[in-house]
Amino acid sequence: MNIILNNTPETIDGKEISIAQLLILKNFIFKMLVIKVNEQIVKKQDYETTIVKDGDNVVVLHLVSGG
Repeated sequence: MNIILNNTPETIDGKEISIAQLLILKNFIFKMLVIKVNEQIVKKQDYETTIVKDGDNVVVLHLVSGG
């Protein structure tokens, strides 16, 4: 399937993938992430059940804190 990940076209094997699987596949290991699929924010507790499909636009933002 083809998706847009952080404004970059990506090809992923299969017809769909969960957010949790996508994070592992693309090595997003940071604890503080904001994820949007087609402009809709996905809550952390929904990463396993939210499915990314062909044509979806996924944005993964890493939040940085500190002073």
